Amino acid sequence: MNRYMNPYLAGIMLGVTLFVSYLVLGSGLGASAGLARIAACIEGCVAPLHTQASEYFGAWGKNPLSYYLVFMFAGTAIGGLISAVAGGRAGVVLEKGKRFSAWKRAALALTGGAIVGFASRLGQGCTSGQALSGGALLLTGSLVFMMCIFAGGYAFAYIVRRQWHD
Repeated sequence: MNRYMNPYLAGIMLGVTLFVSYLVLGSGLGASAGLARIAACIEGCVAPLHTQASEYFGAWGKNPLSYYLVFMFAGTAIGGLISAVAGGRAGVVLEKGKRFSAWKRAALALTGGAIVGFASRLGQGCTSGQALSGGALLLTGSLVFMMCIFAGGYAFAYIVRRQWHD
């Protein structure tokens, strides 16, 4: 059994999914809005009055989970888990170089994730929504964004590559 799906087939399937999303829902894909609404639901269980009074979370009403991106986010997580289990890749692993401690790697990953999560909500959209949905519409801002993301990723990988080759 192949451990990973053919990337060309996966890309075609992602494109078809995006097309169907525009066709059926009238909008594209994304993840940060779904996660933010899940956070609003959790906060609503702990402090409902505070959540309803919040300018950010309160605008979503008493049932913030009633939104299509919540279900897309959940489906992505469940689909990823099924794929990992079916491919024999399920497990808890912390990948790092020999010269980099597990604590430092986990701290940097969590810090980076928090920064990206905050920035995606501040910018009212995540990288997947911007790159996939905006790129599919050939929006200039989305295309420039993708070029900057790839350029920044390659530049940063060049800087930190010694951490992985030891």
